Amino acid sequence: MKIAIIGQGAIAGYVAGALEKQGLSVAAYLLRPARVAAAPVAGPAIVGSAGELPQTDVVIDCAGHAALREHGATILRSGTDLLTVSIGALADADLSRQLEHAAQAGNARLHLASGAIGALDCLRAARVGTLRMVRYTGRKPPRGWAGSAAEDRLDLAALTGPETHFAGSARRAALDYPKNANVAAAVALAGLGFDDTETELIADPGIRENVHEIRAEGDFGSFDFRVTGATLPDNPRSSALAAMSVVSAIRDRIDAVGF
Repeated sequence: MKIAIIGQGAIAGYVAGALEKQGLSVAAYLLRPARVAAAPVAGPAIVGSAGELPQTDVVIDCAGHAALREHGATILRSGTDLLTVSIGALADADLSRQLEHAAQAGNARLHLASGAIGALDCLRAARVGTLRMVRYTGRKPPRGWAGSAAEDRLDLAALTGPETHFAGSARRAALDYPKNANVAAAVALAGLGFDDTETELIADPGIRENVHEIRAEGDFGSFDFRVTGATLPDNPRSSALAAMSVVSAIRDRIDAVGF
């Protein structure tokens, strides 16, 4: 399998290392043009635009919402599948339609990595019947919300107990917190959609790791799911499980038997 990666941050580094251990290698990296000139000559190809990518079987987006907006449609229209962790970007209805049309035009597929949450298979199955309620709650220590809209709503450094800084739809959460609400977006797309998925975001000084919870009710019954996620050593904002979910998705494409 020929693989290209967008970005060279913590998630991209983990993914590349994990793939190499499984006998897979990265053929190319798509980076910002300013970083291309400083890239080493030896090793995988380093390009600054989607049009310069060599022919690959799949491109993995590890670079965030802006990269998906900039490169996603071009990659899909070229006939190359794209796997992304930037699921929150799809809260932008115009971008979502653009990517869907590009995938159809190129006979390609946009794959959504499950990211930092589990139980999405259960949600997808449950929506075959009637889903009456899906609620996502995200808890992070105050430092996990640094640089987000939470700083405008709470004094994060002064918190002595958990405080909610957002309550509303998954669409609003994904748009207001582009670097923090990919999980809310994943839950929404697996279940009731962006506008009907209840979302609460909490800063909690009493925890050290990120905590994600899903509550769902419907014809299937009900379930509660909770995962406490560690972050990558290279970046305290990057979920280890999100990086692992990318590698798992690649394995699903090549394994003879799988879920």
